[in-house]
Amino acid sequence: MLRGTSATLRNLAHSIRHVSPPFSTSAVAASTQPNAALELDPTLKALLQDIDISLTSHKQVMAKRPPRELEPVAIEYPEEAEDAEDFVEGHSERSEHRKSPAALFGSKKIGAVVMPTELQKAITALIDASDKVQLHSDATRLFFDESEGWDHSYDVKYRSRKQGARHSDRDGTAFASVVLPAHYSAICAVLHHVKHRLGPQWNAQRVIDWGSGAGSGLWASMNTFQKPTSASEEPRLSTSNIFTYLGIDKRDGLVAIGKRLLRDTDLGALSATWQRSFREDDIIKRTEGHDTLALSAFMLSTLPTPLARKKFVKELWESGAHTIVLIDHKTKAGFQNIAEAREYLLEMGRKELNDPETSDWPVRGAHVVAPCPHDGSCPLYSGKSVSLVCGFSQRLQRPSFVRLTKHVREGHEDIEYSYVAIQRGPRPSTVDEGISTQVRSVGRIGAVGREEAEQIRLKEERVTKELVLDADHVETTDEAETTDHIPAEILPTENSEEVEAALRNEAFYWPRLVFPPLKKSGHIIIDACTAECKIMRLTIPKSQGKQPFYDARKSSWGDIFPHPPKNRPQERFQSTREGGSRGDDIGKRAKGRDRPKGEKSYSKVEEALKERKRASRRDRAVQKEDFELLAER
Repeated sequence: MLRGTSATLRNLAHSIRHVSPPFSTSAVAASTQPNAALELDPTLKALLQDIDISLTSHKQVMAKRPPRELEPVAIEYPEEAEDAEDFVEGHSERSEHRKSPAALFGSKKIGAVVMPTELQKAITALIDASDKVQLHSDATRLFFDESEGWDHSYDVKYRSRKQGARHSDRDGTAFASVVLPAHYSAICAVLHHVKHRLGPQWNAQRVIDWGSGAGSGLWASMNTFQKPTSASEEPRLSTSNIFTYLGIDKRDGLVAIGKRLLRDTDLGALSATWQRSFREDDIIKRTEGHDTLALSAFMLSTLPTPLARKKFVKELWESGAHTIVLIDHKTKAGFQNIAEAREYLLEMGRKELNDPETSDWPVRGAHVVAPCPHDGSCPLYSGKSVSLVCGFSQRLQRPSFVRLTKHVREGHEDIEYSYVAIQRGPRPSTVDEGISTQVRSVGRIGAVGREEAEQIRLKEERVTKELVLDADHVETTDEAETTDHIPAEILPTENSEEVEAALRNEAFYWPRLVFPPLKKSGHIIIDACTAECKIMRLTIPKSQGKQPFYDARKSSWGDIFPHPPKNRPQERFQSTREGGSRGDDIGKRAKGRDRPKGEKSYSKVEEALKERKRASRRDRAVQKEDFELLAER
């Protein structure tokens, strides 16, 4: 009954409000209508008015405001700038070059690696032709571990040739969709750094790639060494400066995938071939190997025995290439492989220098281009066991197919690696004939140092004006004397090419950060590998100057640092349990490991206080019981 009455009232209210204007219950509407209003029961009329008011309040439409437009504001440029473009360009240069040129040279990195469009299209086409569910299953089986997550190592052994032939295509597709992008980013980072250190005069034109796999070394080297005309455009294989590529790999499945990725790609003048082994007729003469790169990425870990790895490294040395780059995973085993290969290559270079039969050779010996600032023994590798690893990290901007294959949401991933780059010939000297010592000192001052020097000059001028007591006592001075307060390295240089060449030679002896710096409020602590073949702790305080402190504060793991410390550096050692002083080990120390014996921590003191309180409570309870017994007696 009640439901029917409420429904009837709602219908009646709706009809009165929307259908027929004469049935309106509004007083204003009734006064303006020609027809007489209906006489309703007062109770019903009041109810209809309440319903009418509620409907109008809920359906009231707010007037839309017009969209707000931004008002143009005129930018006032300084009078010194000739036009707006000069002002904006000068402001951007000031923000970019607050670092000194030397620190800028030592910290120049590739940033996050973005895979080229050609490679992304080739891998996407390869994935489209495969089963997506099976691809994810294969990728999980090969490269995923529940305890460690996704891994970039590939060491698959099949039971028989039939099984290898059956799974090689599927495993190769999983490798190309998961591991190849990460390997590509690491190789790009290493080649970019080596190219930056050796300068524009080194431009590889031939590449011999041991363990070529699916072609990560081919794509990385081709996109790193581009022709000068195409430097501003996106790197492509057709515009590369490399015209000969030789891939050496016995894994036929990965090689087949690498060839499929190049099937629909414009190679330009590139001649790419693959072999299962390196032959004698592939050896290059010493006089023709200056533009040849011998590359091996993530291959040493797949070799089973030390003898096989030694034979492999010897093959790289005898190939005739002037530049040898070895890359492996940042693990204890991977770093040990790189350290052993580095020591063996330098040993063969020293044998050439000491051999009288090689005195007429055009190039003899070998030196480390990166990452080591010396050619001695590695301070992190003792030869027996490895507790600390010298390695670096590179970030990759994940393509969509990597995220879909791994079933992850993150748009980036980091790959950690260890590497060594060795070049034939002696290590460059810090003093060249065409470079003066004045030009060599220019690279230590940037915008921060110039601002500090300007503040010092203005302060000295104010002090000089205050000392002038009378115009008769003013002494005339030459304008040349005013420049004596400004260091010679702050004065502008005429030839920036000489500065860059001096910095490039000096960088062979700059310490490299092997751990992240410890940034404090008043000083920066840097653990670096130095030219003395030691791991030294460098402390850069604020009192050393604004420019060195700024450069140290902006430094990061893997940079080479140009400023010598104000105080004497401290040598760091491998942490050992037996012997040696405490507190001088390499890297960050665990909490409480270097406390002297007998010293108590706060937690132990707190526990001792709590135990003392419990003992006092027990004693009081015992005393109370004794008193009660005595009172009863």
